[in-house]
Amino acid sequence: MSNADLLRRSLAAVWHPCTQMKEHESLPLLPIRRAQGPWLEDFNGHRYLDGISSWWTNLFGHGHPRIVAALREQLETLDHVMLAGFTHEPVVALSERLAALAGHALGHCFYASDGAAAVEIALKMSCHYWRNSGRPRKNRFLALAGGYHGETLGALAVTDVPLFRNAYAPLLRPAAIVPSPDGRRAGPGRTARDAALDAARALESHLERHHAETAALIVEPLVQCAGGMAMHDAEYLRRARALCDRHGVHLIADEIAVGCGRSGSFFAHEQAGIAPDFLCLSKGITGGTLPLSLVMTTDAVYEAFYDDEVARGFLHSHSYTGNPLACRAALATLDIFEEEDVLAANRRLAAQISRAAAPLAADPRLADFRNTGMIWAFEAKTGDARFARRFQQEALARGVLLRPLGNTVYFMPPYVLGEEEAGLLVAATLGALDAVLA
Repeated sequence: MSNADLLRRSLAAVWHPCTQMKEHESLPLLPIRRAQGPWLEDFNGHRYLDGISSWWTNLFGHGHPRIVAALREQLETLDHVMLAGFTHEPVVALSERLAALAGHALGHCFYASDGAAAVEIALKMSCHYWRNSGRPRKNRFLALAGGYHGETLGALAVTDVPLFRNAYAPLLRPAAIVPSPDGRRAGPGRTARDAALDAARALESHLERHHAETAALIVEPLVQCAGGMAMHDAEYLRRARALCDRHGVHLIADEIAVGCGRSGSFFAHEQAGIAPDFLCLSKGITGGTLPLSLVMTTDAVYEAFYDDEVARGFLHSHSYTGNPLACRAALATLDIFEEEDVLAANRRLAAQISRAAAPLAADPRLADFRNTGMIWAFEAKTGDARFARRFQQEALARGVLLRPLGNTVYFMPPYVLGEEEAGLLVAATLGALDAVLA
């Protein structure tokens, strides 16, 4: 098979996600035959460095031998069984290990397949908790400006990215939106912490007026990813936790993108020294091999549903909830974190990539170069509406997969880059910028 063969067949048969399909008349799909480590390879033998971890999912490189071996072993014993009325060892072991990682402040994992479904679960649990607790008026949600939480209807209702949300506005019950703690909003002579404090004051004002109908605040801790990699000081999370406690509002931490070590700690909220009421995980939890998402919550929330009355239970379900294969991949991912000291290795790798990226930080054509953990981002100073598409093409021509968010170029690579690959990531970025901004 050739690239051209698969391109033709795909365009005739597949509706691709997050895409205006007509764009593929000028920006061809990239057919991938195989992947290994941080590399993707097409049918013509061309290789591409996966600079965005295949939509932020792939942590340890493609085809990691430990995850592959765990999946093979699991496939020999149990591929799937429904989790309603049944249980199995991988889902129990994964839930136990995640609870331990969360210091047992959170537990009782509820499983789904993708991040948006996890957000839906957390929103429904929060609202239903308040109903079971005799406070049914608390059924509204609060979200941050520029936040993104997925594209199902509940998740879209707490998303503040018009491109994704506006077409479906008639179907939504929109959340209230409060200012983002985005450090770029601080202004001259002020710090990211100042921006966090400003946003916390706005949150305080809103909760003072609306706490009686507010079920939960949802945040992406430390980095608002799809909204442009907006990074904020951990002080905002500390203030938000205290304000939610004061006003009887749940705090939902959407760590779908920033969890699993991406922010520098295993859970991003750890850096604020707080615990949320709900924690959403997906993407990297299986090392980027199989779809899995989950919500962790507190004993207090769990106990509010524990009752003789069926209607007080959480009657949400997905056919592949807690799939044994996906859970086994997640357990292998946690083994790698624990036994290979991934967080310490990531600190060294992040420092190496930051040193390689120094020319980008100093480039006058760019603004707001920033870094949190294993995420880097900057803005290109251009009014070209086609910048993202043109940059992506130029980066691919130089052997690197990058996919800007508007004018925001970001790196979110697998945790396995070597020095040569880090150099290629930066060199290809500079070359693409030279071509597009010339």
